[in-house]
Amino acid sequence: MQNKSNSPAKKPKTRVLLVDDHPVMRRGLGQLINQEPDMVVCGEAEDAAKAFEAACELGPDVVVVDVSLKGSNGIELLKNLKARYPDLPVLVLSMHDETLYAERAIRAGGLGYIMKDQAFEQVLLAIRQVLKGEIFLSEKMKGRMLQQVAFGRGKVAASPIESLTDRELEVFRLIGLGHGTRQIAENLHLSVRTVEAYREYIKDKLNLKNATELVQHAFHWVHNQEAA
Repeated sequence: MQNKSNSPAKKPKTRVLLVDDHPVMRRGLGQLINQEPDMVVCGEAEDAAKAFEAACELGPDVVVVDVSLKGSNGIELLKNLKARYPDLPVLVLSMHDETLYAERAIRAGGLGYIMKDQAFEQVLLAIRQVLKGEIFLSEKMKGRMLQQVAFGRGKVAASPIESLTDRELEVFRLIGLGHGTRQIAENLHLSVRTVEAYREYIKDKLNLKNATELVQHAFHWVHNQEAA
């Protein structure tokens, strides 16, 4: 009779924390991940505060996070997670244009960026790659970043939006979503004066004459992003 105690121990499943402000997206992605023999969703969150709390309590092996979260920002969450858990692999999964956000995600400490319109098999590939400590980017983004290394950032065509810092970009996005200065200050835990300063920086960088042009430009940019 075979001694079962000598059989090899079953390898524990990779624990995935999903952070996305769309419940349907979390549910769908979670169901697909849970069907994998080596992965399980250990928790979900819709905003940065709940995600950070879940990461502390659950100890996931990998975090999959969106850029846009409920009342918060995935890039800022990524920075905070890496500051607390420098070895925790984070993959950004978002609908937002990779040419604008992928490099920001990598600079913030993420190991990969993938668009939501990619096949689920690619998402799984991305998760497994960042778990190994490897960078995951589309071929387009790899080529773009290699160009920047080889020829310098100035040689690569960039839109004025790309000149915005991470915080300026988040303020710009919230303006486009119709948020006023006080609401933005509350969402980002900043003073009203600081948000007003960011608005001025953004206008200057984008060569916008006044607050009306800023709101219009931000509105069109946000809706173009969502339609992409």
